[in-house]
Amino acid sequence: MAGTFRADQVGSLLRPPELLKAREEFTSGQITREQLKEVEDACVLKALDMQKQTGIAVYTGGEYRRSGWASIIRESVEGLVQTEGPANPRLLRPWQGPHAALANSSIAVRGGILQTGLVAGRIRQVRRLVEDEAAFLKQHAPGPWKITMPGAISAGGQLWKPGVTDQYYASKREFIDEIAAMLQREIRALVEDGVSYIQLDSLHYVERIADPVVRQQMIEDGEDPARYLDELIEVDNSVLNVAKEYPNLTVGMHMCRGNNRSAWHAEGSYEPIAEKAFNLLNVDRFLLEYDTERAGGFEPLRFMPKDKMVVLGLISSKEPQLESIDDLRRRIDEAAKYVPFENLAVSPQCGFASTALGNLLTWDDQQRKLELVAETARRVWG
Repeated sequence: MAGTFRADQVGSLLRPPELLKAREEFTSGQITREQLKEVEDACVLKALDMQKQTGIAVYTGGEYRRSGWASIIRESVEGLVQTEGPANPRLLRPWQGPHAALANSSIAVRGGILQTGLVAGRIRQVRRLVEDEAAFLKQHAPGPWKITMPGAISAGGQLWKPGVTDQYYASKREFIDEIAAMLQREIRALVEDGVSYIQLDSLHYVERIADPVVRQQMIEDGEDPARYLDELIEVDNSVLNVAKEYPNLTVGMHMCRGNNRSAWHAEGSYEPIAEKAFNLLNVDRFLLEYDTERAGGFEPLRFMPKDKMVVLGLISSKEPQLESIDDLRRRIDEAAKYVPFENLAVSPQCGFASTALGNLLTWDDQQRKLELVAETARRVWG
C-alpha cells in the first residue's frame, strides 16, 4: 500500500560548499571520482541528519550525486556531442523574476544543469541512473526514502537539438522512448534496492502547456498543445505503469514552473492540463506548486480522482521568509473544498537546489522550511 507521507519534500537540497568545491575539482581533473564520492557520502550523511532533525516524513539524498535534477541521463550515457548554442532555445521561456539575470548567467557554470552545447548523438547507456544514490540511502536513511527521476520528455528536451540529434534518430519520439526505457529499467532495479517512493519530475505540463506565453509560442511554431499533452501522458505512463506494478511502492509526480537560483520559467494555472493529466496519469500522488499566485487557484483540483493524493507545495523553496502556519492551514482548508481533507499533504513547492548552485537560501533557512512542513503536517493531520 502506498505511503501517506503528510510531510513530503520534492527532493533536491542545498549543496554544502565542500560538495560544490569537490565537484568543481573533479570536473577539472584535480581529484578522482573516488575522492568525489567520499565528499558526496559525507554530505549526504549531513543532509540525512538534518532531515531527521526536522521531522520530515520521507528522506532523500538531496540529489547530491548529480549536477542537476535531470542530469542522471547525461551522466549515464555515452554518445553526447558538443555543439554551439543551447539545445532548443524556444523550448521554454527565459528565467523570470527578480533573480532572472543570475539564473540565466548560472546556466553555463561548470557543474550546472544545462551545459551549453551538450546534446545527443546516438546514446548508449553505460551505467545505472541512480545506483549509488539508492545503495547509500538503503544503508543510511533513518526512515522511508525516495528517489527522484526526470520525465523522459523533460530530460530529452534538454538534449535534443534539431539538425544534430535527428541525424542519429529517425524521430524525436524514438529518442524519447529510449530514455523512457532507461527509466523503466531503473525502476525495476530500485524496487530490488528497497526504495519506498519513486517520484517522476515531469515539468512540461506546466512549463509549456499551462504557461500562456509558451502555449502561444507552441501554436506559432506549429505544435498542437493538446496533442503534446497526450504525448506527455502516454510517455510518462509508459514509465509510471512499471512503478505501479509494485503495490507497496509510492509513486508520485512533481509538476513545477522551473527552479534555478530562486528564479522560474513559467506561470499559469493547472487548468489547461488538469482534467486529462490528473485522471490519466498512473500515480498515487501529485506534488503541485502552490506557493504564489503564479500557480493560480485550487479550482483545477476539482478534476482530481478520489483515489489520488495531492501534496500542496505551499512553502517556498525560493525565498527565505517563513510562511505563517495559520495561513498554511487556511490554504489547506481552501484546497479541501476540491480534494478530500484526508487526501492532502504538504511540502515545499519545489526542491531547494534543482541546479547545483541552488536557490538563494542558507542551510539554516532550508532546515527551518522543512521544520515548517513537518510542524504544519502535525498540526493539521495529527
